[in-house]
Amino acid sequence: MTTLAELGAAVEAPDLDAAAMLALGEAVLEAWHAAHERTPTAEQREGFRLLALHRQGAKTEPSFNACRETCRELAWHYNLLTLEPDHAEREQRLAMMRFALRHLFLFVSGKLEQAGLGDFCCASRPLRLSAKEQAESA
Repeated sequence: MTTLAELGAAVEAPDLDAAAMLALGEAVLEAWHAAHERTPTAEQREGFRLLALHRQGAKTEPSFNACRETCRELAWHYNLLTLEPDHAEREQRLAMMRFALRHLFLFVSGKLEQAGLGDFCCASRPLRLSAKEQAESA
């Protein structure tokens, strides 16, 4: 099993292609399920396992729905990049897909750290407050 630290490092790798980013998105959601002692689904939703993994997570954790659009953006950018690999805006599309992947990783890793994270979008306020409180008490 891949740790969150390993996933975080992989997400930041500079030379990821669309397929690698999609696979990392799935791995992030697999880590969510593993942390909750659930077997990640092998099914697909709208042609993507990523979307099926998200749906599986949202069934038992309604606030997990906050990352639904992020998962859909990953799938959308994957489609753009694979259907038009020589498009003039290829680098911009890769950058946007990387941004969505990073957002998904930060949401899931933050939610694993702070259960209430994501009750309203993916606000990291509970994490910031915790860090601030820790700094003040030191």
